[in-house]
Amino acid sequence: MRALRLVLGDQLCDDIAALRGLDPAQDVVLMLEVAAETTYVPHHKQKLVLVLSAMRHFAAELMARGIRVDYVALDDPANTGSFDGEVARAVARHRPDRLIATFPGEYRVLAMMRGWQGALDLPVEIREDDRFFVTPAAFAGWAEGRRELRQEHFYRRQRMATGLLMENDKPAGGSWNFDRANRKPWPRGKAPPTRRRFPPDAITREVMALVADRFAGHFGTLDEFAWGVTRADALLALDDFIELSLPHFGDHQDAMLADAPFLHHGLLSPYLNLGLLGPREVCARAVSAYRAGRAPINAVEGFIRQILGWREYVRGIYWHFMPDYAATNALAADEPLPDFYWSGETAMACVADTVRGIAATGYAHHIQRLMVTGNLALLWGVRPAEIEAWYLSVFVDAFDWVELPNTHGMAIHADGGIMTSKPYSASGAYIARMSNYCGQCRYDPKRRHGPDACPMTTLYWDFLARHRARFAAHPRLRPVMLALDRLPAAELAAIRTQATALRRRGSDLGPDDLGPGERGALAPADLFDRPNISRPASRASRRSRG
Repeated sequence: MRALRLVLGDQLCDDIAALRGLDPAQDVVLMLEVAAETTYVPHHKQKLVLVLSAMRHFAAELMARGIRVDYVALDDPANTGSFDGEVARAVARHRPDRLIATFPGEYRVLAMMRGWQGALDLPVEIREDDRFFVTPAAFAGWAEGRRELRQEHFYRRQRMATGLLMENDKPAGGSWNFDRANRKPWPRGKAPPTRRRFPPDAITREVMALVADRFAGHFGTLDEFAWGVTRADALLALDDFIELSLPHFGDHQDAMLADAPFLHHGLLSPYLNLGLLGPREVCARAVSAYRAGRAPINAVEGFIRQILGWREYVRGIYWHFMPDYAATNALAADEPLPDFYWSGETAMACVADTVRGIAATGYAHHIQRLMVTGNLALLWGVRPAEIEAWYLSVFVDAFDWVELPNTHGMAIHADGGIMTSKPYSASGAYIARMSNYCGQCRYDPKRRHGPDACPMTTLYWDFLARHRARFAAHPRLRPVMLALDRLPAAELAAIRTQATALRRRGSDLGPDDLGPGERGALAPADLFDRPNISRPASRASRRSRG
């Protein structure tokens, strides 16, 4: 039987299910660069380069081994620009007896695949993506009958099922979770490490030219593009992390440092999500480092938890609850995404540095994503679809199965508590504790209102007040709710007024941003000394969900 075997851009590994049993004499591997997948959100230029270059390198490796590859480039004049159109053209070219694909990473793409058999009058086999530890069916079995689907419970089950970091039936080191040891700020005066990066080769430079020309209006720059684009590169990146950074990963996992987006973080998620690395081999390397005494338990457990625990858990949540999951909005968030998420033009040092770093590299580590950009979106009350489209747009490792639950459930609590029992909300005090941002910021994280008040702090107390009825009885929020109730009525009113003004202006507050009523409620106009920000037209609302 002649098979047409489809390999998607995030399935770039030799043992992907669609390639198993391939007959080089008859079968054809189909790989597609299609316009619809590059523009359904305005993907970061570096993400486009990474995916397209990695696809082209992978195709070249297959062809070097004598495998027939039908590769449709983005700038092919006959390219229809869609999966449906290009699969139909390929079927007409090769007249296969069947089409074989691997389960995709997005509900939208799965719906397309399921329609091909009828549309093409051809058997379509969608094989399980067994790169992951847990199938959607297995996750559903775990979730069935549970009142709460907590990641910690899922993670412990996976540790026992795989034997990773286990001593017989006990967790290595005597504890399942060493998170309390992983909250140290970056040491004052210590230089960040130099991480392994990869200069673009000829194929990558060709893709960079294509992206610069065709996607000039997309977010980000290409000046600092240095991601690996092959399996060999990814293995070198893994070596760099295991030897240089894993020993320090745990201690400073939550630390943030201005102008240092990488620190000792893994930088492996792009390679894992593309298929250039497998989660089993990555976990095995980390455990081996622990067994050999080259990395402490708090670092290795924290790293294993991100892959075996969190990564598998969010994928399970995605496939268990989609497509309805994306339409939920438990906190009735309805504010547009502020323009500074795209421009970085804000006096909030933490936000400005994070956005600038993302524009330059397509990357931010998990605390910048959760506690800077995610926390601010939660407190601001940004519409779920807008902040989710932003996350999917700006990160090189963002694919729908991992981005949507992380944003929708973890960052902005739009799922009403399916993933987390309480919102991950924090004032500017958290930023001050875990970073050096506040020392170079015009705002004071301790002030709740007034011209020098940190917007994070203002919006945090306003968030608690807006959602007091929902969270008043929550045991983990009771201390802050009691603190909210102790605020004088006049101070709370000033906080609420300033938060409303922040949202109305969509920016920092300067003297010309305030109307007379707002000036009277907040502070004298001459105390607001920051000039207006020139903001680009909004680029949000690029994608609709439900």
